[in-house]
Amino acid sequence: MEPADCPRGLLPRPCRVLVLLNPRSGKGKALQLFQSRVQPFLEEAEISFKLILTERKNHARELVCAEELGRWDALAVMSGDGLMHEVVNGLMERPDWETAIQKPLCSLPGGSGNALAASVNHYAGYEQVTNEDLLINCTLLLCRRRLSPMNLLSLHTASGLRLYSVLSLSWGFVADVDLESEKYRRLGEIRFTVGTFFRLASLRIYQGQLAYLPVGTVASKRPASTLVQKGPVDTHLVPLEEPVPSHWTVVPEQDFVLVLVLLHTHLSSELFAAPMGRCEAGVMHLFYVRAGVSRAVLLRLFLAMQKGKHMELDCPYLVHVPVVAFRLEPRSQRGVFSVDGELMVCEAVQGQVHPNYLWMVCGSRDAPSGRDSRRRPPPEDP
Repeated sequence: MEPADCPRGLLPRPCRVLVLLNPRSGKGKALQLFQSRVQPFLEEAEISFKLILTERKNHARELVCAEELGRWDALAVMSGDGLMHEVVNGLMERPDWETAIQKPLCSLPGGSGNALAASVNHYAGYEQVTNEDLLINCTLLLCRRRLSPMNLLSLHTASGLRLYSVLSLSWGFVADVDLESEKYRRLGEIRFTVGTFFRLASLRIYQGQLAYLPVGTVASKRPASTLVQKGPVDTHLVPLEEPVPSHWTVVPEQDFVLVLVLLHTHLSSELFAAPMGRCEAGVMHLFYVRAGVSRAVLLRLFLAMQKGKHMELDCPYLVHVPVVAFRLEPRSQRGVFSVDGELMVCEAVQGQVHPNYLWMVCGSRDAPSGRDSRRRPPPEDP
């Protein structure tokens, strides 16, 4: 299935784009960068746009909930990953969510992390770059108009919240660095390096139960009580009050330094967290680091991650598994979760990935191969 207004996975020419920009993101220069770096390319490529500056948290979410989407061929988001999180969740809250979520999206990096933009940059075949170079690359991808389907992670929490992730969920070390480095936002991406060193100085252990459904595991039957709510049906999940289905894997250890669920390749524009490549349709990366790892080894892992070399260290405490669903139940409320860079209270959470569920501007129109490519556009005529 392809976007109704974008045959063959291409944005039309001329093109109308609604740009949502957070002027306070990153170093606070997103508006100036848009005007100086992005706008000239759009005008040359016959892309007309309306620019809206967000004024508060969840403003973008409110805007896309109420917007007449038929006026636009795509929605562009210039900020960090958190604003794209708002936009996608706003689309999924609409009464017409099934068609709204097909509106093509574009990530223009203007924040501190920019992991989604860095991943799209990687899929396009560009070398790993940051800051204005990454912004120019993503702008050029928008001008070239190619679309590609992306996975979407559906999440449920113990308090009854249902939300969606386009990038990641982290618990432990990574989420703490997100939280504690917020005060260094004006430093840009180096805030995460500073936060990493501070957290290494007082390394914490997090206790909880982790379970997951590995890729390729076949259940003898569907779970008896799947969750029924507005939005896509999470067929692999049962209510959090019930044990996970018997065909899931339960991690025997319950002491962790970090747990990370990742839909893409990058954790920031300078952290190439998943060098094994783009996830197949309906698959996500699960990483966890068991307690017992030393500060020195953990530092080496994060330094090697800048070039995607951390898996080559063969660290016995670092585990990677491709999964389709997971459940994480913290033993206490100590710490926080980070979902797409946005902080969430620490409570039991579970999630399932939905294959090729949204469309993004990308350098390749190919859908991720694998379990379900139902949104793959038809091939071009020769």
